[in-house]
Amino acid sequence: MVSLHQMRCFLATYEHGSLTAAAEELGYAQPSVSEQVRALEKSLGVPLFRRVGRGVVPTTMADTFRPHAERTLAAADEGRKAVRSAVEFESGTIRFGMFGAVRLYAGARLIADVLDRYPGVRVELVGQHSHEVQEQLRRGRLEAAMIAVTNVESEGMQVTPVARDEIVYISADPARTASPVTAARLSKATLVMPETTWRATDSMRTVLRRMLHEAGHNPQTKIEVEEIETAVELVGMGYGDSVLPKGAADQLLSRLAPGVGYVSLRPRQYDTMAIVHRAGAILSPAAQLMIELATRHIQALTEPV
Repeated sequence: MVSLHQMRCFLATYEHGSLTAAAEELGYAQPSVSEQVRALEKSLGVPLFRRVGRGVVPTTMADTFRPHAERTLAAADEGRKAVRSAVEFESGTIRFGMFGAVRLYAGARLIADVLDRYPGVRVELVGQHSHEVQEQLRRGRLEAAMIAVTNVESEGMQVTPVARDEIVYISADPARTASPVTAARLSKATLVMPETTWRATDSMRTVLRRMLHEAGHNPQTKIEVEEIETAVELVGMGYGDSVLPKGAADQLLSRLAPGVGYVSLRPRQYDTMAIVHRAGAILSPAAQLMIELATRHIQALTEPV
């Protein structure tokens, strides 16, 4: 039976050409190292060293065995690291970035899914808006995130689209949702728009501006608010119409504004969500888990890419 201890003693002796030097490196007594090498030779049935003066010289059998011993010890070391990483993972903190409206899609369900699997972990779901999360990724405060990608600069980042959500027009007036809304109609609408702090960089607003500019129109808003919920409530009260991701409309209209309906834009417009992390990064088990679960939850509610 060949042991890892025997292989360590063999490799140290091979490298130093001396049982005494090998013992010093490993922190063992010289007779102990010599005994382990002899036991290995007995197990293999071949001599691995021959004595020359006060040292030892590897045989051709030792040359043949050396790379296998190195690979075995390396694999054992990787196994120990993997187990240690798993232990730390199951009792550590999982920190993952998500676009702010995730609470409307999968926030609580995503965290519940993680805790059902790993009840000992601490979970941090970070982000008020995709632009803010993008900055945290750049600064290294987050390992990975799922965000809307219209404004993500790809330099230094790996961007993997996973889903897209149609952008829809919502109104309390059934006549305004009877047919798809064109850029001309959108430019004349009384709009209540959320995400006012990030209006210059918000991905959905960028898509809408592009749609309007391509048709020769300029975007206008009547009311600016922060929360999507506030915009929906104002639409339900008749103070204007709004434009939202379809997933958010499905989650909010029945609860906050039951009389409000929605319709597609013409041409249809989409907000794309993607997994983003530093290019070439080796992701931790925690990041890989969050990517897998977040992607699954978002794709169940939107259109997978």
